[in-house]
Amino acid sequence: MRTMLALVCLMVVACAPNGTDSDDPPANNRPNPFESPVATNAESPVAYPLALFEQGVEGTVILRLFADETGTVVPESTQVAEGSGHARLDSAAVTGVVRMTFAPARRKGIPVSTVFYQPVHFRIPDRSSPEGNRR
Repeated sequence: MRTMLALVCLMVVACAPNGTDSDDPPANNRPNPFESPVATNAESPVAYPLALFEQGVEGTVILRLFADETGTVVPESTQVAEGSGHARLDSAAVTGVVRMTFAPARRKGIPVSTVFYQPVHFRIPDRSSPEGNRR
């Protein structure tokens, strides 16, 4: 089996329970009392489907996740909020997110459960760049 270099990026985009985007600046310049969950995996646990990688298929899947107050994702709550257009990429994202770990969301410093959106980007490195040529 040949070595493959795939880039699967994970970025947390959380929504505060009050429905406002947690990245919005707080009103009146006061500190935002809500902290989004933070992914703690050193490497992405999401596997790029080999056949799609070899075909050069890329895409982004947006997952809707629920994490409890310990930061544990409740697998049964995982939903594809926005598909990539490729069912196998969507499935790989859902399967891989089960192995993701998160520091919990916090409200005023206290761990809380929350719903948040997790983009999973399936990208093939640019083979003309130095990063794309590493093995």
